[in-house]
Amino acid sequence: MPDLEFYFDITCPYAYLASTVIEDVARRCGATLRPRPILLGGIFAARKVPQNLSEVLPPPKAVHNLADMQRQAALLGADVPKVPAGHPRRSVEALRALLVAGAERMDLIRALFRAYWVEGRDLTDRGQIGEVLAACGEDPKAVLARIDDPATKDELRRRTDEALAAGVFGVPTFVVDGELYWGVDRLPMVERALGHPPPEVRAEPEYPVEVYFDYSSPFAYLGLVRAERLFGNRAVYRPMLLGAVFRAVGQVDVPLAVFSDAKRRYAMTDLTRQAAELGVPFRFPSRFPMRTTLPLRVTLRSGCLATAEGRKLAHAIFRAYWAEDRDISDPQVVAGLCDAHGFDGKALVADAGTDGAKRALFDATERAVSRGVFGAPTFIVDTPDGPELFWGSDRATWALQAAAGDARLRTELWPGGTG
Repeated sequence: MPDLEFYFDITCPYAYLASTVIEDVARRCGATLRPRPILLGGIFAARKVPQNLSEVLPPPKAVHNLADMQRQAALLGADVPKVPAGHPRRSVEALRALLVAGAERMDLIRALFRAYWVEGRDLTDRGQIGEVLAACGEDPKAVLARIDDPATKDELRRRTDEALAAGVFGVPTFVVDGELYWGVDRLPMVERALGHPPPEVRAEPEYPVEVYFDYSSPFAYLGLVRAERLFGNRAVYRPMLLGAVFRAVGQVDVPLAVFSDAKRRYAMTDLTRQAAELGVPFRFPSRFPMRTTLPLRVTLRSGCLATAEGRKLAHAIFRAYWAEDRDISDPQVVAGLCDAHGFDGKALVADAGTDGAKRALFDATERAVSRGVFGAPTFIVDTPDGPELFWGSDRATWALQAAAGDARLRTELWPGGTG
């Protein structure tokens, strides 16, 4: 049986969500589950990232994260995590207690997660930890008497150091045959790696789906491929200038540049995996970041987004950059792509320098910000109950389900109206 390693800390809501289904995943895939408790604060300190990431997120992204957790819980059939007062609380005592009782005790792991994320218990309080231990059949006094032993402290440090050496930078992280998968939303990839791919989500969208993108994002490249396949003619393409969106919401210009080395390496691996699953070529370009003002203006002014045939130009520009390593800031390259798809490249490139083209891109970007967009790709579904926003290439399937009327994806966190 293959091993499925599950790295976690009690203080992560996504790790809590993973804990509610990971045993079923292992059972379904015929894998041996290996729980790996680690100290997330130690991981963050070593990677030099903030201890509370939610405090440094742009406001729209922070709102999205709350919605994302609600949706993930609904789709998994789990209780929605409630952020406890004082989060993130110190988890070291609870983790040491777990090590004393048995690091692979999934009943106790689930109980600790539930205590923190559902019941709002203070797991810095040893009395509270003791109650959880007792409910799982442990002798609280015997366990708690050992959590300050040097051997117990060393064991938690050792496990955390091993996780760092393995490339872990956050939780939940899953490892199959030495390959890392980060995030509860990567469980479908984990299942594929274990030889048991989950069934594809199929639905027919009732409502149109706006797809906000910039050619500068590799995730948007993959997201547009998904949008074309999932939404078809219900997709409404919305080019925008991502750098201007970042500045408007308080995000750094190039998020990849501020990732830790481990997270950046993982991001490249994840992009390659996503591209392989989609069956599209992907190669990180030699010129990055890329100035995309010209191709965005040309895309908007060509009118190509109005038809399925014309949208092929947008895909061609993405491929030129993210698969063929071409310079899409070069007027000759852009003109050639336009010509190859039935447009007058020379005229469109000339038009891109006009005030009208500049205004078109400015207005498109302003619209994106007014709609709550903070990154690319973003999918917005205007349901009868109001808009639903989904960020990330891997959320295209959720957008499809929302567009098909799946009430589980409904939240109350987005402003009403169509913008």
